Amino acid sequence: MKNKQRNELAVCGFATVKKLEKNHPEKIKRLYFTEDLAPKFGGLCKKLAKNHGVYNQKPAGDLEKLSGTVHHQGVVAMIEAPEIQQLDSDITDSWIENGENAILLDRIGNANNFGAIVRSAAFFGIKNIVIPMDETQSTITTSSYRVAEGGMEYVNIYSVKSIARLLEVLDGKMIRIGTSLEAKKTLEELSQEIRKKNSANVQKENKKSLLIILGNEESGISDIVKENCDELVIIPWAGMKEGKSNSIDSLNVAQASSILFYELTK
Repeated sequence: MKNKQRNELAVCGFATVKKLEKNHPEKIKRLYFTEDLAPKFGGLCKKLAKNHGVYNQKPAGDLEKLSGTVHHQGVVAMIEAPEIQQLDSDITDSWIENGENAILLDRIGNANNFGAIVRSAAFFGIKNIVIPMDETQSTITTSSYRVAEGGMEYVNIYSVKSIARLLEVLDGKMIRIGTSLEAKKTLEELSQEIRKKNSANVQKENKKSLLIILGNEESGISDIVKENCDELVIIPWAGMKEGKSNSIDSLNVAQASSILFYELTK
């Protein structure tokens, strides 16, 4: 939940606020917690007092109003509303130069899915996430911050006006990977191909970074994105090689992201 008057974002959830305290305590402007959690945030309260920040004990009902959710877990930290940096060629050039992978989200609309993807990305060491400037795309909210369980502190989130244009610019510079139910190549097969190529290209400058593209919850990646992918893969199910059908067409995008990140970065 955002406080537009103060330009603040409510960050809630015990683990999330603890990660925020550990990595960026300076971001916290105000802190509110229930009586039972007061002992857990003594150190943070001292830091806030030193920096003229505000902290106070509140009943759970007040925390629900502050955060806009019943899932506050007894603590709410107010931070300045994050500004998402617009992606430019200097940033993408640095990814390529440093061998960094990135994730491109094609209109992921659910805040919980977005937060879960951020959490998985942080876990697997992928620190660059690109989202479109589109009202259908979820962004950094109280819900996504909480579900990320501290992952927001380990990733950089960028925005881009045109996904298609970005994919064109990165043609030949990064391996652009999307998922599709019509794909002929399995994730495991592609993963093996990439490992073989990277093993052959011992020199860092010959190894291409990966751009992993995740699609909309209902329709997957768009047709224009598919046309601009170097590789389209499918996550195989048990019995797929034997030609057996699957009762479930696809995984939730957040579940699929974890499998993709694991296979493509190991």
